[in-house]
Amino acid sequence: MFRAPTFQKLSSPFLFTARARNEGLSVHHSPPIATNLVHRRFRAPKSRNPREMAPLKSLEREYPIVDFNFQQFCASNGIFSVEDFLIQDLYVLAALAEQHSTSERLKEGITQVLSVIDTQHQPWLNGLELLEDAQQNKHILSSGCERIDMLLEGGFCEGYLTELVGPSSSCKTQVCLQAASAVAKIGGVVFLDTGNSFSSKRIAQFLISDPDGKEGNQNILQKVLKSIECHSVFDIFTLLDVLHQLKPNLTSQTGGRVQLLIVDSISSLITPILGGSGSHGRALMISAGSLLKKLAHEHNLAVLVTNHMVSGEGGTHKPALGESWKSIPHVRLQLSREHGSNICNMCILRHPYMASGKAVTFMIP
Repeated sequence: MFRAPTFQKLSSPFLFTARARNEGLSVHHSPPIATNLVHRRFRAPKSRNPREMAPLKSLEREYPIVDFNFQQFCASNGIFSVEDFLIQDLYVLAALAEQHSTSERLKEGITQVLSVIDTQHQPWLNGLELLEDAQQNKHILSSGCERIDMLLEGGFCEGYLTELVGPSSSCKTQVCLQAASAVAKIGGVVFLDTGNSFSSKRIAQFLISDPDGKEGNQNILQKVLKSIECHSVFDIFTLLDVLHQLKPNLTSQTGGRVQLLIVDSISSLITPILGGSGSHGRALMISAGSLLKKLAHEHNLAVLVTNHMVSGEGGTHKPALGESWKSIPHVRLQLSREHGSNICNMCILRHPYMASGKAVTFMIP
């Protein structure tokens, strides 16, 4: 059933005309019929959620109420996409719907599209609600290495973007593979491989070295490998496409949910686009980082990415991708490896609730 208050909530901040959207102008409407809404001037946003830009026809399969008749009604009023609803005076649209013989069904369709828009904008949460969410939905996932779990008080946190940074051959990929083998025993893993680093044989070796995996090893191996979904990703644009495709699958998943998302390595995708004086590459980097954090929070994922080191002042080494990237990960861990051995060191560079500088030594099997 159509509810006018929904329109009031959304119509006030989105009173644009189609001409304003096309020309980038700031405008306001004369007051819509029978309302006392406060009107302000707003500029059409330059970037929007891909779902908001979807044509109405793309919603028909998921929402049957958005049928051909509804699409025809919308088209007659200059509405062809979800985005177009954001520039309409929705009270006027409702009044126009009233003039049709199928007015109730049309108004149900309008309400459904508004609901789709609402789902794209998460409500504000207070501190208590965030704490409850963390306690109920954000679990700690074992890294597969007892020493790393001790350092991180259990392992990698769901809801967090964790970065592993270190020089070449510091075992960043090995830590990712070991974490994947551990998490895949209890849930799903998505491994985005940017340099052909994923190895099913290495996963098998981690399982064999695990005391819990020696019995019935073949069955465990099959279960683990079936729980890991690997995608080859060789540029930032493919990464963004894969992440956007991944989002609806995470929303609709049932049963064994995806719990760990790995990007090995994020720096190999971003470094090529950061050259030059333009800001386009930096904007893409921030978009990718923000999307990873959004997926982590909204879908209770532990997101693990790897980054390499570059030379800094005085011959020292520092994490790549610069200051703009530095503030994106929730957790930053630096890895190093003793030359000629499998003994590694991990140090906390940044963590929301742990002291920086805390470190541990561990061995990669």
